[in-house]
Amino acid sequence: MRSDTERNRRQLIKAAARLFEDSPTQVSLADIAKQAEVSTATAYRHFSSVEEILHAFRSQVGSELCEFSARQTTTGLVKLEAVSRFWVSLVLEHGGAMAQMRSHRGYLERLREGTGYLAPQAEALAEPLRQTAEELGLADLGDEALYLWNTLFDPRDILDLIKSGRNEDEAATRLVAALRGALIGWSAATDPPGGGSAHRIVPG
Repeated sequence: MRSDTERNRRQLIKAAARLFEDSPTQVSLADIAKQAEVSTATAYRHFSSVEEILHAFRSQVGSELCEFSARQTTTGLVKLEAVSRFWVSLVLEHGGAMAQMRSHRGYLERLREGTGYLAPQAEALAEPLRQTAEELGLADLGDEALYLWNTLFDPRDILDLIKSGRNEDEAATRLVAALRGALIGWSAATDPPGGGSAHRIVPG
């Protein structure tokens, strides 16, 4: 990709994040182009919709999470907690833009169809979740473990928890503890032997 093309793309993603952080009203592609100081036509050459820019932004944040996860030298629950805490910090850093990712389709449906912006996040978490289940003496829950993590670590709910009076450390500590309990509870309610198995997404 040409340097000016890549620069325009980065500017549009950053502009969208800033606008969704600060704007109480609906944001258009023209608004984002103006904020990025490029023409609306240029914006449309890169993205067909505001939703597509948000997907690119979420993919970018997911890549940060994935890179952080890859740098960790720990395993299992310790690594899962570190990655989850980093995610909370990313949500607080990017604020309102992280809370804009709504979809009428469920998480598992999108994950299993290979929705692009979910892939880096899944790659960051799949192995720590599998190792954590093993440490806890649980069966591998596959992508249902990712589903549980996503349910608890939804950016909207993290921001809501912070606004309710919890600080970042308190929020992360409670969410990780809740995830541990959710994994145990979910595993206890799984099908008996021969009654089915967890579906697994293989990252990459």
